[in-house]
Amino acid sequence: MAEDLSILTRKANPPDLTVAYGSGPDQVGDIRYGQRGAQLPLVMLIHGGGWKPQYDRVHAEAMSSALAAGGWTVLTLEYRRIPGKPDTTFQDITAAIETLPAMVEQHNGKLLLIGHSAGGHLVLWAAVQCATPMLQGVVALAPVADLRLAHTLHLGDGAVRGFLGTDPAQRPDADPMQLPAPAVAVTIVQGGADAVVPPAVAESYCAAFPKTRLVQLPDSGHFAVIDPLSSAWSKVVDELRKLSDA
Repeated sequence: MAEDLSILTRKANPPDLTVAYGSGPDQVGDIRYGQRGAQLPLVMLIHGGGWKPQYDRVHAEAMSSALAAGGWTVLTLEYRRIPGKPDTTFQDITAAIETLPAMVEQHNGKLLLIGHSAGGHLVLWAAVQCATPMLQGVVALAPVADLRLAHTLHLGDGAVRGFLGTDPAQRPDADPMQLPAPAVAVTIVQGGADAVVPPAVAESYCAAFPKTRLVQLPDSGHFAVIDPLSSAWSKVVDELRKLSDA
């Protein structure tokens, strides 16, 4: 099945506010307020793109806007993406989770993380490495959840090695599969027709951590799960609502 890539260039409403958590141009987050934001957890969205610098949060605008229209206050995170320097990325994710929620109005004091592809990897990593009492749950969309398997499959033309600068076996601290089980609820939404990050990667993670909820969408591709115009979108929203107790 050919992937619909229109979501990557689709424009959406501009953010209500952009806040910084560091001095660099990529250490920022875009805030979009939802009408029910004060009653719901803050949704922190971490975009994908193979951890590569050419892919930024712009392609997540339509998704962010749709989530805000659904009621949540949404913080779309930008972070540094420097090939071969994963700790820079991890430092940014950690700093953002530690500092930004207190700078955002209109949420109930709880936090949900949602991430796609490489961003899915980052939210699974953060669920363990950035555990905080305010974190209520994680939704990983087509995540690169098993770095060793993704490396073996040569996903993204070697994106895992490009990100880490080494074989993932040398960086167990970077791989959700080699970390302890998350203490919070984790849901993975995975398209069965995904040729970018195939279902085997999510299935490997779920086999290792059987408390993970796996939502399989047999006819959906890699980008359908971030596309508000796709048939997969209602399932993504449903899973966020479940974790929000909404």
